[in-house]
Amino acid sequence: MTSKTLSKTPEAKARPAEIVREYGPFPGAGDIAGVTHDGQRVWAATGASLIAFDPASGEQTRTLECAGDAGTAFDGKHLYQIAETRIDKIDPATGKVVASIPAPGSGSDSGLTWAEGSLWVGQYRDRKIHQVDPKTGAIQRTIESNRFVTGVTWVDGELWHGTWEGDDSEIRRIDPQSGAVLERLEMPPGAGVSGLESDGANLFYAGGGKSGKVRAVRRPKAA
Repeated sequence: MTSKTLSKTPEAKARPAEIVREYGPFPGAGDIAGVTHDGQRVWAATGASLIAFDPASGEQTRTLECAGDAGTAFDGKHLYQIAETRIDKIDPATGKVVASIPAPGSGSDSGLTWAEGSLWVGQYRDRKIHQVDPKTGAIQRTIESNRFVTGVTWVDGELWHGTWEGDDSEIRRIDPQSGAVLERLEMPPGAGVSGLESDGANLFYAGGGKSGKVRAVRRPKAA
């Protein structure tokens, strides 16, 4: 199933993102790709490994030797990690890959999140977000955006995604049916968003690409 054609409604006016805190760079982690949150820790994909840190102290607490060059997700028990043309399901206790499915973009995939029993996968240059069966990799639904898609997250029924073009980056809330842009949080110049995840409450965690940083950004209160 594919979403409706993008709405002609004028998109929301951008407002400055409120960056609450920055984490990193972390030892040996020169590039932050995917980001997720397991209810206690923040996980970040750094290419050759997945690292976890305590968002209260900023202390790095775990390192798993797992390939990961794009989005990361957590389903309440397992981590999911995009690694080139596949999505690996990982046991966070051991770092073992317990299953893999093909990534829908065959290597052009970006963000990843878990919601309502499905994986949601961003397609960077295709400007799309796919709902994917976590067991087979089959695409169940496609939502269109009007910007490049980096990180993706759902929170309280709201769909948010990161976008990064040149020095400009935003965190955007879009209508999951029409693709209309409902809210825009504008990051400072050069503060790119490479991965995105909500903590389920008042914060987003945004990967900062080659800065090696993860930024906590305030989630606006619902109107």
